[in-house]
Amino acid sequence: MKIVGVCACTVGIAHTYIAQEKLETAAKKAGHDIQVETQGTIGRENELSAERIKEADIVILAVDVKIGNRERFEGKRIIQVPTDVAIKSPNKLIQKAQEVVDQQVGVK
Repeated sequence: MKIVGVCACTVGIAHTYIAQEKLETAAKKAGHDIQVETQGTIGRENELSAERIKEADIVILAVDVKIGNRERFEGKRIIQVPTDVAIKSPNKLIQKAQEVVDQQVGVK
């Protein structure tokens, strides 16, 4: 499964990067391809390309604030959760993303 995501917390420092790390680790452990963009106090890092978004099976937004350029994900399957969920339960979140993708393509 190909996953793209955005992490952004209210302060734009710790939780943003912790959520990114936890999501990347959990996705890779489950055998998925993932790229996570961060939107923090120093701006946007690891920015997602239009091609990467187009190829993604699902988008995970682990955000506590409004993110910039959200319209890029229009028409994609999106799971949006607070950063705390990505930090505390990243494996469950990746599993949920897999379930959503599987339901969409009719896999049981």
